[in-house]
Amino acid sequence: MIQVRRGRGGWRNKKVNSAALIFAFLAFALVPSGCSSKKNAAQAGAASSGAPSTLGEQGLTGPSSSSLAQFQRGTLGRSRDTSPLADIHFDFDDYTVRPQDSEILRRNAQWLEAHGNPRVQIEGHCDERGSEEYNIALGAKRAQAAKDYLVTLGVPADRLSTISYGKELPLCTEHTEECYALNRRAHFVVLQ
Repeated sequence: MIQVRRGRGGWRNKKVNSAALIFAFLAFALVPSGCSSKKNAAQAGAASSGAPSTLGEQGLTGPSSSSLAQFQRGTLGRSRDTSPLADIHFDFDDYTVRPQDSEILRRNAQWLEAHGNPRVQIEGHCDERGSEEYNIALGAKRAQAAKDYLVTLGVPADRLSTISYGKELPLCTEHTEECYALNRRAHFVVLQ
């Protein structure tokens, strides 16, 4: 049963046909995603020529070092990240770059300057406290704060993109302040 709003009379319980819900869920889940299996022309060309298509295959890092890829492999929080760019962390319920993290961002900017034109995706992450919607927004602000700081250090904005995972991809799942502090981060992924 679910609660539905009944005008001025308040809330009431309403029976839901569970077979209809299951059918709707299955229909939605089975809808094809369109172009998900297509490669872009650069990837296809690199694959056909035998050349590596990402820095990850050359030993630096790549999309496989993203938190999502690590989560899908079951290695998030377990394996040491091989990214040449270090993560920064944030205080609870805040997206301000801390003074101790400004030096990390300076080193990240120096690496980016010294290594040509790789693109970087900045992931914003939160701890488990707060709603999903709130943490998605907070993660976006954290990623944007890291991006803005790197831009002030001379990194071209068009080389940086942001994404928020909110609280969905924690490094640590214990319910301690130390664990929460690890999860409040901006993670840097070298894309190309």
